[in-house]
Formats: sequence, structure tokens, C-alpha cells
Amino acid sequence: MNYISTRGGGGPVDFESALLTGLASDGGLYVPESWPQFSATDLAEMARLDYAALAFRVMAPLVGDAMPGPRLQSLIDAAYASFDHKAVTPLVQLDRRNWLLELFHGPTLAFKDVALQLVGRLFDDALTRRKARVTILVATSGDTGSAAIHAIAGRAAADIFVLHPHGRTSDIQRLQMTTVTEPNVHNIAIEGTFDDCQALVKAMFNDAGFRDKARLSGMNSINWARVMPQIVYYFHAALSLGRESRPTDFSVPTGNFGDIYAGYAAKRMGLPVGQLVIATNVNDILARTLATGHYAVSEVSQTISPSMDIQISSNFERLLFDATDRDPAAVRRYMDGLTQSGAFTLSDPALRRIRQDFTACRIDEAATRDEIAQSYRETGYLMDPHSAVGRAAARQQIQPDSDTPMVTLATAHPGKFPEAVRQATGQTPPLPDRYADLRQCEERYEILPNDLQAVESFINSRI
Repeated sequence: MNYISTRGGGGPVDFESALLTGLASDGGLYVPESWPQFSATDLAEMARLDYAALAFRVMAPLVGDAMPGPRLQSLIDAAYASFDHKAVTPLVQLDRRNWLLELFHGPTLAFKDVALQLVGRLFDDALTRRKARVTILVATSGDTGSAAIHAIAGRAAADIFVLHPHGRTSDIQRLQMTTVTEPNVHNIAIEGTFDDCQALVKAMFNDAGFRDKARLSGMNSINWARVMPQIVYYFHAALSLGRESRPTDFSVPTGNFGDIYAGYAAKRMGLPVGQLVIATNVNDILARTLATGHYAVSEVSQTISPSMDIQISSNFERLLFDATDRDPAAVRRYMDGLTQSGAFTLSDPALRRIRQDFTACRIDEAATRDEIAQSYRETGYLMDPHSAVGRAAARQQIQPDSDTPMVTLATAHPGKFPEAVRQATGQTPPLPDRYADLRQCEERYEILPNDLQAVESFINSRI
């Protein structure tokens, strides 16, 4: 399996090269040169597999011959042995047609663990064999940072620098990052938004001198290896419901578009997927784009679902590549427009292609709180604000005359957002026992301005 850039620069690379470089040298994102295909017969066989075996079956064609099968399986087994639930990503039924896919049973209680517990091991394996070391650079709106840190902390082959927006994460999200004190872990609080953090990361990757000196790599969802393991849980959910030959709808709370893009990838690989519902909070650039065809960045609003407080959805570029019939020149034009004016307008054919697979809903703060309360009244289930955005969108989009199940991705444990849940339900969700003393732990992080030179200087002084 080879990977190509959405912007057309450079030649194809194998999976391991895409993993270690993260971003293509031309600033584009890596995508598979072609999509592996699973038949209905394949899916019926895969339905009998446990999660780790299913993960191998889905990902092996995407890794290709960059890694021997037994080694890949052993890394997968180790990654998911760290999860609290035997099913790894269990389904919870809410009513006859509605389900939650719980993605928060990993070490940091958020869906990012599903990918990053494996990605950390993939990095370690590749770098150890190459006798190499890298500097991993991550921007986070809350959950990616802690998941990446817990995947890399203490590993010999990498330093990790995580940029988070100062004062714009939940206390638990921040503490899960800043209380990890291994010497290869460095937390940076940027005086700005997540989009500012993400822009700094992209700028550092595009600074060739700095990138090469620091040996940069990334674990954000701009790295294809981050998206790849997320494809698996779409297969797991649909096959667990016996939907090998019939569609399943998915509602996905998303800001950076990586989680829902994984559902699109699953569909391209042969899984029968119906609606892919883009569930956004008031930072609704994706909903506005699907409604109007105009992608225009506006100011980021701070919400009770902070991991979605994003206006530049990086993984949308991957979808644009397919929506334009894999035309890198068209993608470059769109991305140039975004850089120059903060906006671009989709062609009519590209917008039609996107609307064939996706719908979108904007869920405001009041509706998010109402959904947390309503779900608790109806089922006794305590839901975090991000999952509530997804569930509220599912209620709006489910087709009353259809029997197709709707699966909402539950992306974080409610205990990570206790105040929002308590205000909506009167109940304070507890954290698992392993986090009982989190608030008493010493924190370690640096506050820096939204300034490229300041951040590069900080990193240079510590690698």
C-alpha cells in the first residue's frame, strides 16, 4: 500500500514513511493511493472476530508490506489490552433504533486512545528498528494531547511537545496532560485558540530548516496513522449489529473532521454505511459548508464541548481530494484560498459528491444541555457534552420511516466534564478510581504567546 499527498507533491510513500513524517512535504495530507475492498463475504467472516483480530483484518491492507503481519498483530493486541472493557468499543442500546458506541474506555477516557495507543507503539517499533529519534508535535483542543502523551511518555525514541489553548480545555483535560512528568513530555499552553495551536504546528512542519533539525513528526489526525485505527470501530459497530449487507447510520460529534472521515473511509472500503451525520457545536463551519458550499472561517466560540471548538477542520482536505476526483490542483486552489482569505467556495460537482455521503447539524449550547438532561431522564445514562451534540444531531436526522439503526459515537467519559453534566442533570459523574488523586498532582507546563519564533525557540532548547 502506497500513500500520496492530497496536494500532489512528491512520489508515493509506504505506510511507515507516512507514519513517521505525518505531513507530506508539500503541506498536503497523505491518503491511500487506492482503497482496499472488503466483499459481503469478507464482512460476514469479519463479524465473528474479536476487536483485536478485526482491527488487524481492517488495517493490514492499509499497512501493506511495511510491517510483517505477526508484528502488527502483536502491537494491536498490546494497544487494546490497555482498555477497561473487553469489547474495547462497546455498544449501548438507547431504544429500538438508537445506539451509543462508547469510545472512552482507554487510558485517558476519550476516543483518541483508540488510535493513539496503537500509534505510539507503531512509532516506537519503527524508530527502534531504524535506531532513530523524532520530535512529535501535537496540537490539541483537549483530548488528543493527553492521549498522545500517554502513548509516548517514557518511550526512548521520541520527545513529545503538545500545544493546547490556554484556559480553553476542561480542568480534567488539562490535568491529564500537565501532570505527566516524564522527561520526554513537554506541555505548552498557547495564548490563543486551538486553531492557533494547529496553525503553529503546520507552520513548524512547513519550516523546512526547523522541521529537519528537530526531526519533526506528528500524532494529530493530519497523520494518516491516527485516522486508520478509527476506521475499525465503524466496522465493529456495524458488524456487531449484524449489518454486513445492510446500511448503518452514524452520528459523529466532530470538529477537525478526522473521526467522521474514518467513517467515510470505512464506506469506501466496502462497509455498508448510510448517513454520516456531521454533528457540530456552535463552531459550525462544517454545517455551514454543507448548507451553502462556502467554507469560511469565523471566530472560535468557547463552549462546554471544547474539543469541538475548531474553525479549521484539517481533515476536510482529505475529503476534498476525493470530492474533486482526486485532483491535487483543485485541492491546492481551495487551500490557497483558505490561506489567503480564510475561505473558499466548493464547485457544484464537489458539493454534490459530499452531500451524497454526509448531512450536518448545528447543536447550540442550550440544545447540548437539554440533550444531556433528556438522555438522563429517558435512560439514566450520563453523557458528556460532545456525545450529547452527536445524540442531539441523531435525533434530528434519523428517518422515521426507516428501520436503519443510528449509532452515535460517544467520544468522551462524562467524568471529564463534570460541571456541564452536573448542571444538566444534578448528577456529578465520577472518574475511574485511577484518576482519584488527579487534582492533587503537580502540574508542569509553559505558557507561551501565539508566536512561531517563541515556540520554535522553546522546542529547540529542550530537544
